[in-house]
Amino acid sequence: MLAFLKSDLFLRFLGGFAIGAIGVFVLQPNSDAPPLTGQAMAASAPAPVVDDAAR
Repeated sequence: MLAFLKSDLFLRFLGGFAIGAIGVFVLQPNSDAPPLTGQAMAASAPAPVVDDAAR
């Protein structure tokens, strides 16, 4: 078990996990814009809703 913990495979995995965990928190989007939209889309007004059942 100690040999596995000192192995290059485990240390690379642990290093990648640490970098990924830091990246998840550092690269979070701004909280004022909705997710998956750019700033231009977030600043624009929503599109009007068309009701097809009323026709």
